[in-house]
Amino acid sequence: MFAHKIKHVFFDLDHTLWDFDKNSELAFGKIFKEKHSTIDVSLFVEIYAPINQACWKLYQIDKLSHEELRYRRLKDSFDAMNYDISDEDIHQMSIDYITYLPENNLLFEGAQEVLEYLNSKYTLHIITNGFAEVQYKKIANSGISDYFSTVTNSEMAGVKKPHPQIYQHALNVANASKESSVMIGDCIDADVRGAVEFGIEAIHFNPEKKVVPLTTHSISKLVELKKYL
Repeated sequence: MFAHKIKHVFFDLDHTLWDFDKNSELAFGKIFKEKHSTIDVSLFVEIYAPINQACWKLYQIDKLSHEELRYRRLKDSFDAMNYDISDEDIHQMSIDYITYLPENNLLFEGAQEVLEYLNSKYTLHIITNGFAEVQYKKIANSGISDYFSTVTNSEMAGVKKPHPQIYQHALNVANASKESSVMIGDCIDADVRGAVEFGIEAIHFNPEKKVVPLTTHSISKLVELKKYL
């Protein structure tokens, strides 16, 4: 299946193990119930999800700062809905959102099962571009901390996926080699192409079965990892 024997399995977190969209909807539901009760949460999240993804892509290539991302993804979403809201309210909402988001702990179907399966055979790790303080809370609150030997985030590495330096940092911390490692993630650019170009095998988690411009191993459900690992 792979050219070398795999010993280390690296996971992305958001949109791969941790169900970002469902947990976002819960967080926004709490916020809107308190202060913006006329907003349809499901409609907002439908608009917010692609805008958030676009903002993260800009963040990954340093076209947006940490604070700009938090503001712009909300501002652009409300503008798309023609919903009148002040900058002050958006700034406060960005703080509330980051506070409430990791309180939720919905994982993708099969996540716990596949982590339990892999944990007995490999050393598991996380590489994430997410904000460190939030990511650690997500991992802890969803009950998966014990599965992972190391967690590498972009703040400690000084760069974001797909930059090769974050992969090198993760390997150094994990005491792993390129040849013995595999990366699993949903983002074709950050997780898959970034890993492959660095020299690590990759598996694309593609639950929506999107057509992607890179040929690689692909799964639509996490339990399918058992076929590869």
